[in-house]
Amino acid sequence: MEGKRLEEVIGEMLRERKLTIATAESCTGGLLSHRITNVPGSSKYFLGGVVAYSYDAKEHILHVRHNTLYGFGAVSKETAIEMARGVRHLFDSDIGIGITGIAGPGGGTPEKPVGLVYISLSVPGHTWYREHRWKGSRLENKEQSAEAALQMVLDYLEGNLAAEETESC
Repeated sequence: MEGKRLEEVIGEMLRERKLTIATAESCTGGLLSHRITNVPGSSKYFLGGVVAYSYDAKEHILHVRHNTLYGFGAVSKETAIEMARGVRHLFDSDIGIGITGIAGPGGGTPEKPVGLVYISLSVPGHTWYREHRWKGSRLENKEQSAEAALQMVLDYLEGNLAAEETESC
């Protein structure tokens, strides 16, 4: 891994294991997909991505349930989980990643402050999620979120996702 970017290491692992990945992004606006596709040969494992900013896009493209969006909000672990599962099914990929959050500088509330991000990783039969609270600018929050999503994929590939991050299917 020394001297290699996270997306390069993940790409090699996905290629070696013949696994595919798809992304569902909200607050990162496609940055995760951008990083994955910056690796030559990524077409062998990256099937596609959806940037779903609106509730309608999350609901109609990714099949996030209406009750989830309006009950928990677009920025919630529940929505991230359904985004990850939805994109995995949409592209029929081995791994689905969902990211939703508040990049800032506005849009935060006391309950859901700027920098709050949920990332979920879904594989057949299992889903994990992580909550992050970044303190940077809009761009820094997006970059940290994309990096954290890549780290989560690496953790999955290395068998290092924690049981407390699990959401039952």
